Amino acid sequence: MDRDDEELRVAQLIQQQFLPRHLPELPGWRFAAHYQPAREVGGDFYDVTALPGGLIGLAVGDVAGKGIPAALLMATTHSVLRAEAYRLISPGSVLARVNAQLVQEMPPGMFVTCFYLVLDPSNGRLRYANAGHCLPYRRTDIGVVELDARGMPLGLMPDMVYEEHDTRLAPGDMLLLHSDGLAEAHNADREMFGFPRLRQLVAHHRAGETMIASLLLELDGFMSGEHDDDITLLTLTRATTPGGDGRAGSGSLPRLAVGLSG
Repeated sequence: MDRDDEELRVAQLIQQQFLPRHLPELPGWRFAAHYQPAREVGGDFYDVTALPGGLIGLAVGDVAGKGIPAALLMATTHSVLRAEAYRLISPGSVLARVNAQLVQEMPPGMFVTCFYLVLDPSNGRLRYANAGHCLPYRRTDIGVVELDARGMPLGLMPDMVYEEHDTRLAPGDMLLLHSDGLAEAHNADREMFGFPRLRQLVAHHRAGETMIASLLLELDGFMSGEHDDDITLLTLTRATTPGGDGRAGSGSLPRLAVGLSG
């Protein structure tokens, strides 16, 4: 192994430390995640963290760029976001503070998109804000809708304000947070996988684990070569009955928590 390979291996190990080793196990809720960098290290990130008052913070982000520079910025963003999330709680305030810190030292031509939400597991309430990231899909009994929220990416402009929105996940609802690596994947004919296709696939699944597996299988069939962008998927499912495990129908399965796969 030459020096460059060794440095990449070390960078990959370091990046793994910034991804959740375990996902929460809460009565009535189920979490699943998949992270797949396009190279040895990537610029995507996700986080699921416990907050004061029994709340749970969930984030998915995407650094503009690839490789080690993007991975370094990913690590910085993740650290700042987690610190501010615990201190401020409010998603809009958290993103505003993260932006204020990143904008001072952001390298030219780089920025970070991020969708951040706070879950109250006791009642299913979600508060969320968006910094230029692709919108999550919410699967309900009547179809699939987006959690609509707009805002500038992090690190581009100072003094940004991020609007905060509020909704509630009903029993049986599932939420998918994702980066654009899956929807914007192209095949050999330069056809894009597409957000409409992604949304349609989300509509066919009630459990996060099976949906993630199905999405990756569909993508493998669509692609003819290696993926050229990072792929991050994070799901949140509310049980159909109080105290359930979040799966619809069958008995419990092992909780899926993929920290890094390639």
